[in-house]
Amino acid sequence: MNEAERKTCDLIENTLSENKAYRKVEEKMYVVKQGSSYVMITVVPWGEDRAIVRCVAQLVKGVRMESSLALQLLALNAVLRFGAFAYVKEGDLVLFLHSILGGETLDSEELLATIRDVALIADDWDDKIIERFGGQRMQDLLEESALSRILGSSPDSFSWDN
Repeated sequence: MNEAERKTCDLIENTLSENKAYRKVEEKMYVVKQGSSYVMITVVPWGEDRAIVRCVAQLVKGVRMESSLALQLLALNAVLRFGAFAYVKEGDLVLFLHSILGGETLDSEELLATIRDVALIADDWDDKIIERFGGQRMQDLLEESALSRILGSSPDSFSWDN
């Protein structure tokens, strides 16, 4: 990990540590929950001595990608103050993402503004996309996964020795 990455991680952790919606997932990876969205924050190297903070929110999985949706997302990209919608064919995902420069120039205010905007846009647009083009929100997928684990567990298989 270069010095810029280290400074960036320290700033993220110090800035978000008191926020109940924040979790450190692993080294250089964090998550913040806002409404129905989750913003994944990763710190990645840029060259040997710089770092980038990538904020990515998965809005919808399993969306029907139609030309009208693609054109609407492109039109939205043109009017947003920063960030962009993206489509990932694997999983039929619609994402919203934005990257900022980390290291010495990154400050808490810029970091919080980025996370807040990514989260608010994701939380607002996931429902709008699903209503018209189908798919599932990230929150729904996580709840479904947790529920299936709970329902798939049998009380008879519980052991105090585990």
